[in-house]
Amino acid sequence: MSSGESPLPGLSEIDKQKQSKDSVYFRDGVRRIDFVLSYVDDQTKDGEKKLERRKEFEANLLKVGLQLETEDKSESDDGKTYFLKIHTPWEVLATYADVLKIKVPFKVNDIPSHQEMTVKCFSKPFRLPETVMNPEPDYFTSPFDKNKIDFFLIDNKETFFPPSTRNRIVYYILARCPYYKEEHKDKDKKGIKRLLNNGTYTAAFPLHDCRYWKPSKDSNCESERYNLYKYWARFFRFYKEQPLNLIRKYYGEKIGIYFAWLGFYTEMLTYAAVVGLICFIYGLFTYDENVWSQEICNPEIGGQIVMCPLCDKKCGYWKLNSTCESSWQSNLFDNVGTVFFAIFMGIWVTLFLEFWKRRQARLEYEWDLVDFEEEQQQLQLRPEYETKCTGRRLNRITQEMEPYLPITSQCARFCLSGTTVLFWMALIIASMIGVIAYRLAVYAAFSSIMKENSTKLQVVGSLITPQLATSVTASCINFVIIMVLNFLYERVAIWITDMEIPKTHLEYENKLTMKMFFFQFVNYYSSCFYVAFFKGKFVGYPGKYTYIVIYRKPRSPLWGNIQEALVPWLWNWWGSRKARNHPESLYSRWEQDHDLQNFSQLGLFYEYLEMVIQFGFITLFVASFPLAPLLALLNNIIEVRVDAWKFTTQFRRPVAAKAHSIGAWEEILNGVAILSVVTNAFIVAFTSDMIPRLVYYYAYHPGDSPTMEGYINNSLSIYEISQFPEHNRPDQSENPYVQCKGVYRDYRYPPGHKREYSHSMQFWHILAAKLAFIIIMEHVVFVVKFFVAWMIPDVPSEVKARIKRERYLIQEYLHNYEVEKLKLQLSQSNGGHVQCDAAQIMAAERHQVLSECL
Repeated sequence: MSSGESPLPGLSEIDKQKQSKDSVYFRDGVRRIDFVLSYVDDQTKDGEKKLERRKEFEANLLKVGLQLETEDKSESDDGKTYFLKIHTPWEVLATYADVLKIKVPFKVNDIPSHQEMTVKCFSKPFRLPETVMNPEPDYFTSPFDKNKIDFFLIDNKETFFPPSTRNRIVYYILARCPYYKEEHKDKDKKGIKRLLNNGTYTAAFPLHDCRYWKPSKDSNCESERYNLYKYWARFFRFYKEQPLNLIRKYYGEKIGIYFAWLGFYTEMLTYAAVVGLICFIYGLFTYDENVWSQEICNPEIGGQIVMCPLCDKKCGYWKLNSTCESSWQSNLFDNVGTVFFAIFMGIWVTLFLEFWKRRQARLEYEWDLVDFEEEQQQLQLRPEYETKCTGRRLNRITQEMEPYLPITSQCARFCLSGTTVLFWMALIIASMIGVIAYRLAVYAAFSSIMKENSTKLQVVGSLITPQLATSVTASCINFVIIMVLNFLYERVAIWITDMEIPKTHLEYENKLTMKMFFFQFVNYYSSCFYVAFFKGKFVGYPGKYTYIVIYRKPRSPLWGNIQEALVPWLWNWWGSRKARNHPESLYSRWEQDHDLQNFSQLGLFYEYLEMVIQFGFITLFVASFPLAPLLALLNNIIEVRVDAWKFTTQFRRPVAAKAHSIGAWEEILNGVAILSVVTNAFIVAFTSDMIPRLVYYYAYHPGDSPTMEGYINNSLSIYEISQFPEHNRPDQSENPYVQCKGVYRDYRYPPGHKREYSHSMQFWHILAAKLAFIIIMEHVVFVVKFFVAWMIPDVPSEVKARIKRERYLIQEYLHNYEVEKLKLQLSQSNGGHVQCDAAQIMAAERHQVLSECL
């Protein structure tokens, strides 16, 4: 039988021209398409090998029990692509559902639901129709067992397993199906992933159930994609709740848990945004009250203070009151509210993580994921692990022989992996140092060439300053370096993770996630750590400056959202250009999906990474910018709908996958949360002027009562300009204010003192206060964090009770089912008369006295 023939006798084929091209069924109109493989003709010598692989692979698929149907290239929109459609009959579905222990319904859940009470009149505008929020009833579920078919609620075998479960089963088969002949046992020749990598097939994907902008004409088709687009993926639905149950039903739990986390994170950002906005408003209201800014702007104080040059040779003297405007502006973010907000964010991040654990636990229960991790570890080994691990040992849990990797090999691979990660992280730092060296060298070169314009800080007419030229060229080089490293990160991370040969898909994803995040952490945050803790902290003093320059431009979140939406749309528009020349009625469902973007292995990783990097910015450095949570909130409101639009309209339907949590990202978030307490304490202490002001206010103020008057003069030190070394002395052209003395921002002894230009006692008092503040703030926040974490259990008590109740009821229903089944067997064996009492039946159920009853 060829792959294009109908394998089921008695099914009459429908005229192909009369069947809707948007159909998700075989040509017989009965068997549903569960998966599609595509390939093209290749007339080269390598093409013959591909043809042979396809023949063997498809023959083995038929042996497993899958049914295949091929669409000829003459029927495709480009005239060269073949489509192999796959249908999974009931026997195959039942067999692999048993193997994978897929949970299926056996009774409607009759446990009363205790949902949180909400005020309906206020929540109604944000609610979606009940049929969208809960597309199917709530059932008691149990792992499928082929020997207990009548125990489960099977009304129709064709629709009992939803499409997401069906495509998950098919992919499990495809990932393990060999493409070698029986006489040639080659374990490496196995799985659809290898066939895609070597070009034997060009694509493998499950089908969307309809077009996204209109429902399917077939009444048997669910049109869930249309509902997702209508109620979820459109931007003007941004104020509506997300239909998480429908997302989970259509895309699987793994994608469902991502959108649940993203929605929860966005919701929690609301509270941080409100408090941050209040702190910013506090800064606005105290705008005119800071004495130090008044002194800087006062022509009699700041206007009379001549500041030393900020660099050697090419920089000139300047008046302190030239920084008047920036001084006022800095008070918006550097005030008492900043300290409060830093402490608040330390507590907020704990509340966010603890409440997410509770939300996640509730989803685990509602989505039947409570026992998933154990199933994942025991049953779903990666095909690559099974292929590469030649040794075998007994699994103590399943009592079956399984492949394993010796501990010596694991250690060696782990050491090589760790060394590679450290090398690439060092390479990132080295690239940054290279950009620094470039900026210094090019700035010096431009300055010598354009000496007459060297002191200008912007473009004047048609002239370009050294500052601008250096920044532009360095930015371009830096951008290229980031793009190249980002390109290499993914491949290096995948390579070293493959080398470690993780046992399960969950372990593989967690290891890959950790490696990629370490790379991106250094890439994104290195500049922020430099600016926060190093820039301007070790500059020395006039005549003995220390130079450290760096530039790292972070990506704009708004541009990121535009890029996320625009790039897939342009690719899809270009890929479907041939199809646009054909009538819509001839553009088949599989061709439409084939022209969409593939959802890659790292598809969700980049979605998580974008949000976790953002999470780091609003927690690690929030003391510097209290409005960061507000901007993140506005970005995320857009992000939810952009991601929804991408998944619904621009990507092929992903293979449904299970996940009981956000995986390694949870540990990463916990690590960032702990680090954020430390970084914010250091920012307030060493970057903000809060501690020096407090020390002056309480210890160094003039007069008997605390005051901030005179703070500016107190925070400046004097330098004798005649002591400038010759090679550092400012040029005469750079000296509009030539005086015998200049001042600079520091706490050092004046010239003529026996310890001139060394740090004064006030400096050490301020340093001690900063260290004390760090210790106190960290301990206070950590104590509150741990207390809050202890007070809030990870799993709500209601969920714990419902899990225990459901397990008890499931055991009771299974017991009753076995008893009734045994009664029926005994009744049939005794001519319709049951002759055993209850005790004998219970014993017979346990196969102890079955022979006596019969």
